[in-house]
Amino acid sequence: MPTEAEWEYAALGGKESKGYAYSGSNNINDVAWYGGNSGGSTHPVGSKLPNELGIYDMSGNVYEWCSDWFDWYTETPKTTPTGPAEGIVRVNRGGSWWCPATNTRIKYRNFDPPDDVFEVFGLRLVLPVEN
Repeated sequence: MPTEAEWEYAALGGKESKGYAYSGSNNINDVAWYGGNSGGSTHPVGSKLPNELGIYDMSGNVYEWCSDWFDWYTETPKTTPTGPAEGIVRVNRGGSWWCPATNTRIKYRNFDPPDDVFEVFGLRLVLPVEN
């Protein structure tokens, strides 16, 4: 799973970012399934537009688990930060098919116990890239 920083970088569109509120657009309906348009269920991946990196469904459809334990951000900016070494709740990002549009914005952070089982959670596997 990606770290929270890796997830956010990809959702923002990486170096191709246009600064959208949602991953790939400022119009949520172009890129996300959420409480306002999902009909109360998930949808096939790739049925909305991708973001600037060609990645689908980083806003909406299902919350995506990150490998980081949750903690509040510090005042000191960091480069590729990671969460604490241990904790009670893990970060999940992106919003889901049942939540309001606000929760699908790229900058919205959420957290839940890692053993929480609910159909709004999913994960995205990532492969490290050598620079």
